[in-house]
Amino acid sequence: MPLTVHQFPCLSDNYGFLVRDEASGRTACIDTPETAAVLRELETLGWELDFIFNTHWHPDHAGGNADIKAVTGCTIVGPAEVTRIAPLDREVGGGDRVALGDTTFEVIESGGHTLGHIAFYDPADRVAFVGDTLFALGCGRLFEGTAEQMWDSLQRLASLPDDTTVYCAHEYTASNARFALSVDDDPALRDRAAAVFAARERGDWTVPTTIGLEKATNPFLRAPLLAERVNAAGQPDAQAFAAVRAAKDSFKG
Repeated sequence: MPLTVHQFPCLSDNYGFLVRDEASGRTACIDTPETAAVLRELETLGWELDFIFNTHWHPDHAGGNADIKAVTGCTIVGPAEVTRIAPLDREVGGGDRVALGDTTFEVIESGGHTLGHIAFYDPADRVAFVGDTLFALGCGRLFEGTAEQMWDSLQRLASLPDDTTVYCAHEYTASNARFALSVDDDPALRDRAAAVFAARERGDWTVPTTIGLEKATNPFLRAPLLAERVNAAGQPDAQAFAAVRAAKDSFKG
C-alpha cells in the first residue's frame, strides 16, 4: 500500500508534512515548524503520530520537537545537529535507513545549508523530503557549508529518478523564479515562471515539484550551463554553482 502525504501551510511561508504508511497506519511528521499546526492537522485527520523525521536543526524545522513529543510520545529521528536546540531519540546520517511501518526511507546526506542536513527518500513511492537543500527553482542559502558541499548534495538529489516527487519546506518559488529569469533565458524556464506567477496569483501552492522539472529549469542545478552568464566560464561545476548562489544572495528583484 502506498504512502499518503498530507501537506499544510504553517508559519509565514513553511509547509508541514504528515506522512502515513497505509499498510500499517504508522505516521511521521517531517520536521516540526509549528507545534499548533502539526497537532491541529493530526487531530483533523484522526492520525496518531509515531515519529518526527528532522532534516536539520533550524528552529522552523526542529523547534516543535519537544512540545510535540510531550503530547504524542513520538520517537524523534534526525541528524546529530538537531540536539543543538531540540531532543533527538535516534541519530541518522547519509546511508542509513528509517522504517515507517512497511515504508523504508533512505537517508541522503544533503549538507550545505547546515553541515549535517539530510533528506528522506522513499524509493518505492519515489517521494523525497528535502528540507531546505533543494527548493522549487532554488536551493538553500549556505549558512554553514561550502559551495562544494552543497553542489555535491544537489547532485545526489538530482541523481534520483526524474519522476521523484520533491517536497521542499518553503513557498519561495515566485521569488526564485524572478531570480532564475535574471540568469537564464531558457524557454522551459520562461514557461514555468509564467505558470508559477499565475499559480501564486490564484493562491495556489507550487510545492511539490519533481526532480525532472528541477533539472530542466532550476538555475542551481543548471549552473554549469550558466557559467558564462555568471562570470564563471571555464570554472569547475561547483564554482559555477557558487557564482549562481552568490548572484542570488545579492539579487534585489
